[in-house]
Amino acid sequence: MGTDGQGRDVFSRVLYGAQVSLTVGLISQIINSFIGTALGISAGYFGGWWDDLVNGLTNVMLAIPSLVFALAIMAVLGPGLPSLLIALGLTNWSWTCRIARSSTLSLKNQGFVQAAKTAGFSDLNIMRTQILPNILGPVLVIATLGIGGAVLAEAALSFLGVGIRPPQPSWGNMLSDARELIQAAPWAAIFPGLAIFVTVLGFNLLGDGLRDMLDPHMRTRKA
Repeated sequence: MGTDGQGRDVFSRVLYGAQVSLTVGLISQIINSFIGTALGISAGYFGGWWDDLVNGLTNVMLAIPSLVFALAIMAVLGPGLPSLLIALGLTNWSWTCRIARSSTLSLKNQGFVQAAKTAGFSDLNIMRTQILPNILGPVLVIATLGIGGAVLAEAALSFLGVGIRPPQPSWGNMLSDARELIQAAPWAAIFPGLAIFVTVLGFNLLGDGLRDMLDPHMRTRKA
């Protein structure tokens, strides 16, 4: 893979950048999934003013471009990995919340949930033991697809200089450094860009595969 403009090995920097990008993607998506699932289940289960509040907050979050919101958070917190995890972990929970809420609305009047209420189970226990296991499929699919989006967002923020800062390598700041070398040393930009492409594509394909595996309608259609 050659070396970059400062004589550093591109291969080793791409490998280290993979560690950074996958860490950001996985941890930020865990945060997103936790926030979105908790808000969605509670909104769908309790309804009323809490459902209206969560819906309003979700609509606001969906109206704001997630990258712009993350840029604003990074401007306050400053660059670095912890700030990046917080910024991306607080910006992409809206779709998970929507999925969790709609699934909870379809489940909360089912017989097994009503039986748990009759048996004296607390609301928290019902949401944890009766509803959550039954909505994990779509939430897991959304989370898997979101990892690819988080990797792209980290690369974009680092490319703009507000994410991972040099000399710590990430695929985004490697692309930023390679802008001036695009004609003299194109490999300095090709390989980190290819790493982003392959990683995001892989998580998207994984999400599609999980959706087909977990959706009973898809299994029936293929059978």
